[in-house]
Amino acid sequence: MTTEAELTGSAASAAPAPDTEEAGGKPAWGALLVVLAGLFIANVDFFIVNVAIPSLQRDMHATSAEIQLVAATFNIGLSAMLITGGRLGDLYGRRKVFSIGLALFTVSSLACGIAPNMAELIVARAVQGASAALVIPQVLGILTTAYTGKARVAAFNAYGITMGASAVFGQLIGGLLIKADIFGWDWRTIFLINAPIGAVVLLLTPKKVPESRAEGRTGLDWTGVILVTAGLSAIVVPLVQGREQGWPTWTWECLIAAVPLLAAFWWTQRRKAARDRSPLVHPSLFEDRAFGVGVVSLLVFFAAMASFFLVLALYLQEGRGLSALRSGLLFIPLGLGFFLGSAQSPKVAAKLGKQVLTIGALIQAVGNVALAVTAWELDGSGSVAWCIPAMVISGFGMGFVIAPLASLVLEGVAPHHAAAASGVFSTAQEMGNAIGIAVIGVVFFGVVGHGTGAHPYAHAFGTSLLVQAGICAVVAALVQLLPGRAKAS
Repeated sequence: MTTEAELTGSAASAAPAPDTEEAGGKPAWGALLVVLAGLFIANVDFFIVNVAIPSLQRDMHATSAEIQLVAATFNIGLSAMLITGGRLGDLYGRRKVFSIGLALFTVSSLACGIAPNMAELIVARAVQGASAALVIPQVLGILTTAYTGKARVAAFNAYGITMGASAVFGQLIGGLLIKADIFGWDWRTIFLINAPIGAVVLLLTPKKVPESRAEGRTGLDWTGVILVTAGLSAIVVPLVQGREQGWPTWTWECLIAAVPLLAAFWWTQRRKAARDRSPLVHPSLFEDRAFGVGVVSLLVFFAAMASFFLVLALYLQEGRGLSALRSGLLFIPLGLGFFLGSAQSPKVAAKLGKQVLTIGALIQAVGNVALAVTAWELDGSGSVAWCIPAMVISGFGMGFVIAPLASLVLEGVAPHHAAAASGVFSTAQEMGNAIGIAVIGVVFFGVVGHGTGAHPYAHAFGTSLLVQAGICAVVAALVQLLPGRAKAS
């Protein structure tokens, strides 16, 4: 358990800089804008690359296996390193690790953009993913220690909106960049655009972002790093690669091996904590029910959200024959609903607390069911514009959940665990992404493969949406296990 002295010392060491909070409980724009810009470019690369796959494959004469690795290596590097990245921020300074990660991300993005062959592109993507894992957990860690009270709630809401916007608009941004074909760079633009943005954020970081770290705790838990990296990789690699390869034996062996690896990790963390040896993830984090239940709810919610973007893109491009840009434009109604939900959710959270998440999850479930019925009615013909009302509803539900989620889950985390907790939080999100895409991918392609109906893509899309609606209902049930305290006010 954390002593009062530790909390006092940690809070003092992480005291807000003078320019991080304005009068009226609003976060000053400087630090917030800088770290959210870094977060956006790091997170959007998870989604944006899918748009570039056709032109990338054509230009680089890439095989299907190589194309899969372009996406998979980023996801694997990101998921496996997030917890370690968060702990590094606690130990050595969140601003410092944020800057190092962003510098590496900027350089690796440039390497992706100028890669002469697929081998170098794949390696650069792996570095890009690991670099993003240094950036993303520092953002919540910085916001936790730089802001207090209403300003922290507002900053967390802005964090949620940024994460959601990067997912909702990733495909549209990629389609616009490729269509613009700046300097004839084609698919390379989606990587090269990160270089100037990253450089500007790096220049502003030491001027706008306050430094913070955990006091009195030195040294990295290398045993924990090795075990958690191996355990998470044993889950993510087969989930990312399994469906495409027909779930060979090695994928199941990896998933089975993940169980003892993660069990050994948790055992070492409890042992180190008992001896006060600074574990990678302190078990006391999970003594806060809001954090433990919130992390599980986050994982389940993102299993529905990430897979939603996957099946929507497949339906529009493969099933309805739309280009990347035209299908990306149809994400605008989804984004409109998302921003409307994000704008309203803080007001509802202030009155209803955790139940804002229940309302949002159920709204998204209703939107998904409505979209499924619409797709079945169209059955591959008719204008896809009929899908817009249901997409707005689904987007509204997403915004209602994502904007207040970080505030409700992380409110009880002590400042000296800020970035480590953020690493666990972000890892749950990425694991949810991987699990959702793997599970819903099996459902979607299973229905397509059976060729059900005149237009199997429409039937597969609708069936997948019903499964996702069920997942949203599970989220609504999990939220009831959150403590009844905090209203995000």
